[in-house]
Amino acid sequence: MTAPSWLDRAQGNLRRLSGRTPIRVKIITALLALVIIALAIISTVSLAVFRNYLYGQADTQLVALYEQTISSMRQQSAFGQPETRIIGQYGPPELVEVLNARGQVLTPTGPAGPGLEGPNVPTSKAWLAAHSGQRTTVPALSGTGNWRVITRVFNNAVISNGFGSTSAPQTVILVVGTDLGSVNTTLAWLARIDLLVSLIIVVALAIVGVAIVRASLRPLTDIEETAGAIAAGDLSRRVPDQDPRTEVGRLGRALNAMLAQIESSFRARTKSEAAARRSEERMRQFVADASHELRTPLTAMRGYAEYYRQRGGIRNDEVDTEGPAGLALEPAQPGAVQADRPHNGTGQLSGADLDRIMQRVEQESARMGVLVEDMLLLARLDQQRPLERRPVDLLTLAVDAVQDARIIAPDRAIELNVGSATAFLVLGDEVRLRQVIGNLMSNALSHTPDGTPVTVAILAGPREPVPSVVLEVTDQGPGMPPEQADHVFERFYRGDQARTRKAGGTGLGLAIVAALVVAHGGTVALKTAPGEGATFRVTLPLAPEAQREEPDDEKAVLAREDDPPEPPDRRSAPSGGKRRG
Repeated sequence: MTAPSWLDRAQGNLRRLSGRTPIRVKIITALLALVIIALAIISTVSLAVFRNYLYGQADTQLVALYEQTISSMRQQSAFGQPETRIIGQYGPPELVEVLNARGQVLTPTGPAGPGLEGPNVPTSKAWLAAHSGQRTTVPALSGTGNWRVITRVFNNAVISNGFGSTSAPQTVILVVGTDLGSVNTTLAWLARIDLLVSLIIVVALAIVGVAIVRASLRPLTDIEETAGAIAAGDLSRRVPDQDPRTEVGRLGRALNAMLAQIESSFRARTKSEAAARRSEERMRQFVADASHELRTPLTAMRGYAEYYRQRGGIRNDEVDTEGPAGLALEPAQPGAVQADRPHNGTGQLSGADLDRIMQRVEQESARMGVLVEDMLLLARLDQQRPLERRPVDLLTLAVDAVQDARIIAPDRAIELNVGSATAFLVLGDEVRLRQVIGNLMSNALSHTPDGTPVTVAILAGPREPVPSVVLEVTDQGPGMPPEQADHVFERFYRGDQARTRKAGGTGLGLAIVAALVVAHGGTVALKTAPGEGATFRVTLPLAPEAQREEPDDEKAVLAREDDPPEPPDRRSAPSGGKRRG
């Protein structure tokens, strides 16, 4: 593997430097570099153009002087008194002189004026032949000045001294020139002015550029601060809104949309985790409650079976000394008389004892079967298995439930109030809806004292969001405190925390009601207070055919959450009359 060259290393260092450099520094540096390059180009071009213009003017004057000098020479046919002349008071100094072949000035007056160095014209034949009659720039004899000159060689020239005598023929060099000192001074001043102005422009642009870049990148700083706050846990932070027509505005809007999705995802995950924890807690509680509820009938059945075996239903040579539930048993004395009561000893069971044992076994088996069926129903509802969807007349189900309750509790005043509506049809499973009403009625009969009135009402429900029907089961019992009312629809929840059998039930009846109502697209609510009874309100959407029919009197039948339950002695039905089963 070959070692990287210096060019590769330099490129790598530049890339690393670029990666470490903040974007605002890059922008400002690039901006200033472009401005400096632009100013340099502008200054260079302007100086070149102005220099060509001044040189053009100097060349025009030089050509005119050269032509004038040549014309004068042609008129005289020979040179007059050789001399150096400074021509023009306002323009650049102009010079006409004659040199011999050795470069000596053929004038007695010396240099071209006070304080002015003449041009340093080369006298080589090659240079003179190459530049004869052409405009050429040559340096001054000393200093940094330069001249613009036209040279021409004259062979066998005769020079007159102005008094009639002439020199011998010789080779001379005619030099016509103009001094470029003023041109150079003007160009130098212009260059200094350009440099000064360029520096001012660059400094001013750097200051303004830094301010503009900082202001332009401020939204990115806000985005950085927002990201830092979100990373610290504040998911509610958002990027300040900018004009959506700008890139930063569109970026901010996209980031806010992304942050909203991230926040909703985090909230959903948090809710999901909380729901999972609650579900796990409910599952543990459910398993514990189910184990407790199933253990009770199983223990009873096992106890009666052991009692049956110990009393001689099954012959054993050895008999346990403990009865059901740890009750100590004593052997029966020989010749003891069997009675129709439980015996604390061995021996044959009487018919009454056997009947009682089998009756209790059957009761506990039925209780366990109901509990298992309820648990299975809740499990199926949790799996969201589809229910049967057929039009069901809720009024018919309510009438049947009231009739059944009157037979079970003939000493209670059980009434059915029907609101004014054309039909109370809902789409659902008739068997499950009967179970909803039956559980509500059973709850009212089981958890209120004997003789407590119970009222069932069928009313037209709210029209929004969809037309609905309301079923209310109201009792005038002792009611419940809020801490119990908040948990009545939970599984295995009972107000009797000691789980006695005084009120019966397993705590699944109202949980099944809530699950079945939700499966039918409805809602269930409880309104209760200590000493004010309880009202269970079930709201179900009407079937499509019932929704197309308008009620006779909408004002009289709307069910509301704040409607008080009817007093026990009320005998008139609200608006729609009263129906008795």
